Amino acid sequence: MKDMSDTDRRFATTLARGLSVLRAFRPADDGLGNAEIAERTGLPKSTVSRLTYTLHSLGYLTHARHGERYRPGPALLALGNVAAASIGFVELAGPIMQRLADETRTLALLGVRDRGRLLLTKVWRPAGVSSIWLDVGHRVPIRGSSSGACYLGALPQEMLPRVVDEAQGDRGLTSETAAAIRASAYDQLFARGFAITDPAEYFAANIHAVSTPFHPRDLSEPVVFTCGALPEDLTVARMEAEVGPALRAAVRELETALGHAPGPARR
Repeated sequence: MKDMSDTDRRFATTLARGLSVLRAFRPADDGLGNAEIAERTGLPKSTVSRLTYTLHSLGYLTHARHGERYRPGPALLALGNVAAASIGFVELAGPIMQRLADETRTLALLGVRDRGRLLLTKVWRPAGVSSIWLDVGHRVPIRGSSSGACYLGALPQEMLPRVVDEAQGDRGLTSETAAAIRASAYDQLFARGFAITDPAEYFAANIHAVSTPFHPRDLSEPVVFTCGALPEDLTVARMEAEVGPALRAAVRELETALGHAPGPARR
């Protein structure tokens, strides 16, 4: 974890380290011990022990017995519910995106930036159809995903250096590669309203995906809606001719329901 305390006196390093512990947890985890949290966060195990003790005392982590692996606690669940309720578009998007998932037979996703990656905060699985393995809590790389390219394409230019800095070189993301990805995605968004990363560059060979941005009024940067499926079920031709336009139409429906003007692609 990058320490900003040397460059910004307002930065509270202890708080940042505590939050990094909470962010270490993934949906598939059956709890985590201090050693595993230390490995994932890059923090010393002694520091992790103090942080997990404090977070457990406050209810943000829990374990049934002494020495057992930690799991997210009830205070964290309550905090997440408050956050979800305060971002008004998420609940309204649910029925629209579920219908899109069912009609296109793809997994529909909502991604928001979490430092150097996009965090999947909602998924809508198609009824009666097997879908890809991505789930809430997964973090998708910016370089090598349609979601990441779409995010960069919709991002104001002045925010790009910060995003690159926080990615810390993840999958080779540099200022130059980010600018190139952004320019390509911007052209796609301007021309057709959705972005597709070349499958040859994708972070996982068993995923094809197409993405469209959404600009919430209560957030300072875009979020990304994505449809994804196995390559044999979601060819590039199908993304371009069918699923991409359907995704863009679904996001426009959400914008209309919220009284938003269509979100522009931004230079």
